[in-house]
Amino acid sequence: MESQNQLNRSIDSASKHYSSMFSLPSFKKALLAVAAICIIIGFSTFFVTSKNGLIGSFLFGISLFALTIAADLIITQLLLRRDQIFSLRRTLVLSLVGWVFWLIFILIGLALTFPFGALIWVKLCLVGYATVVTLRAVVFAATSSAATWKNLTAILINPLLCIVAFVVFWNSIPAINLIQISPLLVIFPAVACGAVFLFISSLERLGKTYSIRSLPLFRAFMLNWVASLNEPLEDLFEKTGEDADIEVNFLKFDASKPKAAIIVPQVHPGPFKNIGSSLLPSIMKQDFEKEFECTACVPLGILGHELDLASQAQNHKIISQVIASAKFAATADLASPCVKSVEDVATASCQVFGDTAFVSFSLAPETTEDLPQELGRMVNEWASKYGLKSAIVTNTHNSITDVVEVEKYVGALQTAASRSLQKAVALPTERFMVGAATVYPKQFTLKEGMGTGGITAIVVQVGKQKTAYVVIDGNNMISGLREKILVALTSVGFNEGEVFTTDTHAVSALSSGRSMRRGYHPVGEAMSHEVLIDYICDVAKKAESNLEPSKAGAAHIVVPHIRVIGETHLQAMSTLVDKTIRKAKQMLLPIFGLEGLILILLLLLL
Repeated sequence: MESQNQLNRSIDSASKHYSSMFSLPSFKKALLAVAAICIIIGFSTFFVTSKNGLIGSFLFGISLFALTIAADLIITQLLLRRDQIFSLRRTLVLSLVGWVFWLIFILIGLALTFPFGALIWVKLCLVGYATVVTLRAVVFAATSSAATWKNLTAILINPLLCIVAFVVFWNSIPAINLIQISPLLVIFPAVACGAVFLFISSLERLGKTYSIRSLPLFRAFMLNWVASLNEPLEDLFEKTGEDADIEVNFLKFDASKPKAAIIVPQVHPGPFKNIGSSLLPSIMKQDFEKEFECTACVPLGILGHELDLASQAQNHKIISQVIASAKFAATADLASPCVKSVEDVATASCQVFGDTAFVSFSLAPETTEDLPQELGRMVNEWASKYGLKSAIVTNTHNSITDVVEVEKYVGALQTAASRSLQKAVALPTERFMVGAATVYPKQFTLKEGMGTGGITAIVVQVGKQKTAYVVIDGNNMISGLREKILVALTSVGFNEGEVFTTDTHAVSALSSGRSMRRGYHPVGEAMSHEVLIDYICDVAKKAESNLEPSKAGAAHIVVPHIRVIGETHLQAMSTLVDKTIRKAKQMLLPIFGLEGLILILLLLLL
């Protein structure tokens, strides 16, 4: 259990780095900003020498802007046109950041020109030139997988074209000896590239500790962040993962035609964003509903990140088997009422349909995180002991706090489950009705913590008891919200109910900014509770409105040879992403501080 918690922490640490990444300005804003900076630099040259006049200074700024755009077009349209990171917008933003650094050195040099002369301005221009080369070398080396010569050209073309324009201008200043300066135009880029090589090499050595290459992993990570490309990371997972046989349990309800289904794959919907099985709950729901023209939901099973799928291709292997296996007629026409047992903070709900128990666990208002697989196996053993054929066991995953102590309550969960099974089996069974509906709240998106599967309600009526099972496509729920929802459901006429989240990690690693402490928003953290509860009550009432006499059927299938990332490898890769970024931050000052010292010493020799 502790290893599972450690794995969760490692993945969350990697996902949180998405939150620390900045949002890029639009192309139009970047273009205007580059133009403004270049013109400011152009006008600043008038104060170094007024020989060319204001018009000449303005034209110099325009030439810098034109050279920047020309260089970026060459990079995006010729050199790296197949590189999906370096669109014209992103390349222009890189140029913008370079110009910001260059502008700082130019303005400092301009201020020092008056007491010390124009040479100090030229020297600081050269430092800015080296800084831009360094910045570009880090970015292209870390993120581009193009051939070395293409990357080297992309690094140098922009600063070289612009420094040529500066050299032409410097030639008009009598006090500047171009012959003396010229070697630095080659030496400075060499020093910058050397510093970057040292920086990148130190990060690559870190990857050897985990038998994983750091840069390909980082590039794949970046491609997913900037372009939502899942294939590069998934290719790594497919190559290094392991095969597993995946169990899927589902309960389907038929009326005059297929009515609803509760599908519980023993797959964890992670690790994040659109990678692996993160989208499995919503994709499986959509595909099943399309095939059978009914309502489906996919709550979380009893498992953890050790069963994250390696790619979306593996999702579809499982979904196709589930759909093929669901083409049978449901025959169980009797069900027990829903019963709940509470032990300490552990709640176990159970409702029996024919010879199958539907069991759910919650630790709300304490954190209800991933539960050990042994718990699910024990419930099935108890179900057999009480005369049932099987149990479909789910983790409601409906409460999260800053404290995770799931292992502390395993005993309480076992006791609650045993009692709820005993109670449900002992109750008389009756014919039952089922209604189902789904709503897709427009106010809530992935960034607010709502997956594309929306909110599904399946209502079961046995005798006078109406039970509402509400499944929200999200990753957990803030503490206390479950209780608010259950109270609201009671107020609109439901006798029993439970709230589930799918644990979809499609909501993870999406937004920049520090508002997401966990790398994602649990349900209710960035949503209006009143609006959310209104949606839930409305969809539950809609499901109630289409109640029909129904029959239940359960299936338990095993899909062989499914590629999973694997606990050991997933933890290593998540830890490496986190440590690589942390080490990069630690190495910035020593390596590039040394580079700056070397550049200053070279300038002092002029």
